[in-house]
Amino acid sequence: MSTGMHPSRGALVPARTRSHSASALLRPVDRVAHVTMPATLNDVVAGIETAYPPRWADEGDDAIGLIVGEPESSVKRILFAVDPVSAVVEEAVAYDADLLVAHHPLLFRAVTSVAADRPKGRVIHELIRHGIGLYVAHTNADSPSRGVSESLAFALGLDRLRPLVAHPADPLEKVVTFVPRDDAQRVIDALSDAGAGSIGDYDRCAYLSDGRGTFKPNDRAQPAIGRPGEVQIVDETRVEMVLPRAHREAVLQALRSAHPYEEPAFDLLDLAAWDGERGAGRAGELAEAVTLRDFAHRVADTLPSTPAGAKVSGDLDRMVRRVAVVAGAGDFLLDEARHSGADVYVTSDLRHHPASEFREYDGAPALIDVPHWAAEWTWLPVAQQTLSESWLAQGWTITSELSRTCTDPWNYRAACCAR
Repeated sequence: MSTGMHPSRGALVPARTRSHSASALLRPVDRVAHVTMPATLNDVVAGIETAYPPRWADEGDDAIGLIVGEPESSVKRILFAVDPVSAVVEEAVAYDADLLVAHHPLLFRAVTSVAADRPKGRVIHELIRHGIGLYVAHTNADSPSRGVSESLAFALGLDRLRPLVAHPADPLEKVVTFVPRDDAQRVIDALSDAGAGSIGDYDRCAYLSDGRGTFKPNDRAQPAIGRPGEVQIVDETRVEMVLPRAHREAVLQALRSAHPYEEPAFDLLDLAAWDGERGAGRAGELAEAVTLRDFAHRVADTLPSTPAGAKVSGDLDRMVRRVAVVAGAGDFLLDEARHSGADVYVTSDLRHHPASEFREYDGAPALIDVPHWAAEWTWLPVAQQTLSESWLAQGWTITSELSRTCTDPWNYRAACCAR
């Protein structure tokens, strides 16, 4: 089976995997969710932001999220693209799309006008005129599993994937509370519904230990057990559950609502940080070593065709097996690629001086510089597959398609000839 991902070919995407093994993971994307319920733009946005949470975006002014669109409008057809430019908007109009999901921001830098005689304004006017929303998932889609760099690694046939630079896992806390034994399961249910107790593929995880608690209500108290002024000794269950820090307020509110005590006691503990599955770039391995020359041709044949092709720096007869990739501009990770043990580093937009200095290091990986658009296009079928699974689970009637328009800004390459 070919792993080619040209826009003109049938797209192939990886199935969900815990092992991050790319071999034998590719299967045809299901373009249509055969269900009966309508979805609103709000619904679709919520699904996208579950897969690619905005909090994962780089700090700063990354212009992600819903850029154009009426939140309560109906969404039946979605087009995925890298760049929200005029040619792609024309494609979305021809497809009768209700939503364009793009990787690159439209309003990356501040603008003071969206007049239709300017490129960005023209795009906005065309989208609104045809009732098409625009959602952007940029750096929040770069780092996660099934994100942009991992999609490039899948496309190139890499196995045993890991982030080139791991990001910390989302911070976790542990809530500990003490509940009368007969009420423990009900409180656990409430905390679980609020977001506590999820560990990997398991939900409602809790540790229970039995003991005895004591307290004395004062004269103003209205105790659930006992009477004011009298010491109480109660058989209680200690309940411990982990929770994402982002769910803290919801979990504590659920605790106070579900707990039978007027003043429930609880501890909230920070857990140690560790590396998560997200991160910048990916490092992985080919099934077998090949020459740099052969691997470079594999890269060029796998990615969507562009006039620029793939540029190579290194001994073409060198054997390569360990590969580092960053989809998009990647010279900010040259040092990490050099220290990763990779035989070759595949990325885009390498500048002359950093690349030249990189090649001077003993044992440095070879370099393959590919067009930015082509590398990031590999994410589109993976995002389509990921979100289609969500649409099916929700029972939404949505058809989707991938943009076939090459939006690489360079459309011709004139070869240099000796004179």
